[in-house]
Amino acid sequence: MGKIFAVEKDLEVVAQTETLQQTLGAVSATPAEVVLFEAGLSTNPPDAVSDVLRRAQPGTKVIVVAHHTGEEETVEYLRRGVRGILTRSVSPDLLVRCVRKVAAGETWLDNQGVNWVIEAYRTQAEHGNTPKQQLRLSEKEMLIIGGVTQGLKNKDIAMEVGTTEQVVKNYLRKIYDKLGVSDRLELALYSMHRRLLDGYVPPAGRENLSPQTPNGTAVSAANSPAGNAAWSNGTDKKQ
Repeated sequence: MGKIFAVEKDLEVVAQTETLQQTLGAVSATPAEVVLFEAGLSTNPPDAVSDVLRRAQPGTKVIVVAHHTGEEETVEYLRRGVRGILTRSVSPDLLVRCVRKVAAGETWLDNQGVNWVIEAYRTQAEHGNTPKQQLRLSEKEMLIIGGVTQGLKNKDIAMEVGTTEQVVKNYLRKIYDKLGVSDRLELALYSMHRRLLDGYVPPAGRENLSPQTPNGTAVSAANSPAGNAAWSNGTDKKQ
């Protein structure tokens, strides 16, 4: 893979490893935005991913490269904090694009993987595996959640809310903790399946509502246009 990235001026390979122990040592000692983790390095790749993320520098994102991933493996990887999943047969162009997308804060899955993750959250919601809580979310937190479900980047959300990009990042960490999610993808799915934004009207839209207009007319996350979720997939043509 080193040869693939050698021709990309904005990407640099800072370490290459051949064993799990070497990988754990490298991520501990060498700052990197993205780690391409070969699933074949471990007999239990999900646990190995958790070890890599614990050892890695703050902010490091992991992409798993595997011969094949089924539904259970895909969902488990995402729950462990993986930000992208690729097959070993991926083309060089898609590999580079995936790394750039993940480095920018997005999640990379193919269409089948996206469907599996959505189905997992739908099943979880239907069976009530996650206890319902009386969530206390501030106005600003609701605005930020709304931006994430629309697929907005932190910079765009900051402009909408009237704050800085760093403040949005800080709020997102608090929101993740409150809702028990680990990234933007999980937050968007949680919001859709829990109908978190049902009835919520942003401040900018309230002045346009007459007293007779029910709050329920606000567009919820579940009705957001397709394609606005915070992930990319291998067939997406948008840059």
